[in-house]
Amino acid sequence: MNTIFFSQIAQLDFTGNLQLTITKGAESNLIVSVLLLNEECGDSAKNLISPLTFNATAQEFDEGFIQQITAPVQKVSGLMVDMEKFQKQLDEAKAQSAIEKAKAEKEKKEQDVKDKKFKQAIDKVDELEKEGKFREAWIKVPDIAEYPEKADELRKRKTSLSDKFATPSLFGATEETAPEPPQVAEATADCPTDLTDEDENEY
Repeated sequence: MNTIFFSQIAQLDFTGNLQLTITKGAESNLIVSVLLLNEECGDSAKNLISPLTFNATAQEFDEGFIQQITAPVQKVSGLMVDMEKFQKQLDEAKAQSAIEKAKAEKEKKEQDVKDKKFKQAIDKVDELEKEGKFREAWIKVPDIAEYPEKADELRKRKTSLSDKFATPSLFGATEETAPEPPQVAEATADCPTDLTDEDENEY
């Protein structure tokens, strides 16, 4: 006797294990339970899906069993596949969320350390400025390359400090005034100009 039952089952579109349980019932009827299992589906809600149960004669099963189970089996199969996809997406979302959370916490921690370092540097600059050590304060101003987001603030601070400390003169000390040469007194009154012959002879 030839049968096409398994050929018909093979044509069903489903994912998982299709379990058929056949029990003899009253009045020569058969009780057939159909349950589709999908071990790949990790959603526990799949356990709430009840098996399909049919109670009919063997002839009735021969005539319409495949037609009766085709739509439900495919629907349940699609449901569990979707549940599995959803579960995987949910797991991925949770994992991604954990990664993003860890990344955000790491970035926040690094930013807190950076902010603390910046504050300490600015406090030192303020301290040196109050002491009148403008040049040292200028040197202690944080590097703009390390804090590009505070570039304007740091430039203004450096400019303010550089305006306060004196710049050395281009020519150094001021030129000294050359002393005036001593004046020679004219010898007119002390030295006689007219000498007599006698006075000349004495010489």
